[in-house]
Amino acid sequence: MQPMALWKRILILLICAWGIVGAVPNLFYGRVERHNDAAAAIEAAGGTSSAEQAADLAEWPEFLPSALVNLGLDLRGGAHLLAEVRVEDVYKTRIDALWPEVRDALRDLRDQVGSVRRAPSPDDVLRVSIEKPAGMATALEAVNGLNDSVVSLTGVGESTLDITAEGNEIVIQLSEAEKQATDNRTMQQSLEIIRRRIDEVGTREPTIQRQGQDRILIQVPGIGSAAELKALIGTTAQLTFNAVAPGGRTTNAAAQPGPRQAILPSMDEEGVYYIVEETPVVTGEELVDAQPSFDQNGQPAVSFRFDTTGARKFGDYTAANIGAPFAIVLDNEVISAPVIQSHIPGGSGQLAVLLRAGALPAEMNFLEERTIGPELGADSIAAGRMAALVGMVCVIVYLIACYGMFGLFANIALAINIALILAVLSAIGATLTLPGIAGIVLTMGMAVDANVLIFERMREELRAGANPRRAMEQGFDRAFSAIMDSNVTGLLTAVIMFWLGSGAVRGFAVTLGLGILTSMFTAVYVTRLIVESYLDAKRPKAIVV
Repeated sequence: MQPMALWKRILILLICAWGIVGAVPNLFYGRVERHNDAAAAIEAAGGTSSAEQAADLAEWPEFLPSALVNLGLDLRGGAHLLAEVRVEDVYKTRIDALWPEVRDALRDLRDQVGSVRRAPSPDDVLRVSIEKPAGMATALEAVNGLNDSVVSLTGVGESTLDITAEGNEIVIQLSEAEKQATDNRTMQQSLEIIRRRIDEVGTREPTIQRQGQDRILIQVPGIGSAAELKALIGTTAQLTFNAVAPGGRTTNAAAQPGPRQAILPSMDEEGVYYIVEETPVVTGEELVDAQPSFDQNGQPAVSFRFDTTGARKFGDYTAANIGAPFAIVLDNEVISAPVIQSHIPGGSGQLAVLLRAGALPAEMNFLEERTIGPELGADSIAAGRMAALVGMVCVIVYLIACYGMFGLFANIALAINIALILAVLSAIGATLTLPGIAGIVLTMGMAVDANVLIFERMREELRAGANPRRAMEQGFDRAFSAIMDSNVTGLLTAVIMFWLGSGAVRGFAVTLGLGILTSMFTAVYVTRLIVESYLDAKRPKAIVV
């Protein structure tokens, strides 16, 4: 029988070495974390460092990997919030912005409809009364010109507005399809704004996800309290559209702006600054709608629309400044400075950047808030570590008791398996939670299953009179199909749990799925390499499995 090819041996050894080296930083978590924080702070400061940062940086050698497994809220402590987004606020904003458009649409029909005024109505309904009910058909036709198609997969073919007549009043409200599309856009904008605000303070791996129709779950490991997190989310960012001064793009941070001008850094271009007019052309408060789309090149973009006042100012400015750049400013940083190619009437357009923040599109009510102290997280880590150690000791004792030296080989492969799981979690930036530790513990048992199948098959071959080399090869080859079947089933379960689950369920699914893949590799290939190397070195006449 042919031994394992040399290139396979080298590849297996390289993967094992990568796993061990990649897992080592997690054994020195505090030191490596301080090193990483200092490195990030020094880079943000342009290479300058304090004595304390230099000391923290020196705690871990630069030539070693420094990626760590991120610890979840239950292991690290932090803050937990459940917020309800008041999506009905957006309906009111849309309806209020629609009134000037309706008034302008009926302005040229005064001789047919008479005077036009806004009648009292709920926040999400616009009632417009006309003086001459006989002109209602003409008025409805004019107002219907403001209708548009819903931009969503579920609202294809639907209109954005429901427009009806009641006596001498035109009743306008958002259609159900448009309300659903608006809710989705509002939630996506809120998620993105919250994510950007939280990430800017340097926290690690926050969990920010939508729950149900109008709620957002926010979990931030390492933050002091729920009140601190609420204050951070409640901060109002400022989005403005400003004129760029002639020759306003510079790399000189010390450039002197003119009167009523400011010099602002570029968000995406390091070392680039823009001199802009302090008075904005339009502000984010005049932005009615912004939603994801694609530009003419198929690249992600954002389509935006201003209210009537903003649209007029934006249209007048673009008509008078063709060929000049204008700056989109967020929190005193220029996120983009496109050149005006043509007059943009109607107050709508497209940006080649994501409007990542600004004022939250709707107010949020906090329904649930909790602060989890680091002591509880430390207790969880200790309990998880103890469970993993107890499980590993039981597995080690069982394998050695049942299979002797071959059980020891399987234990070596099991240790490499755990190292590979930690290395992969560190490399992909995954977050480890208490259920994730349970997934790792379960992986140990699944790895034992594969080794038991292999060794029992080897015993059968030895009882049938096969020599040690033949028994080893047949044991691995004939057990492979059973191992593959059981692990594919487990992997499919992990995929379904990750797809349908959230939070802790997903954390469990990630570690379980990774553990299945790594245990397959270590049980089938690493254990075989160790056993084969032993047989090549000792060439025993008989073996006991």
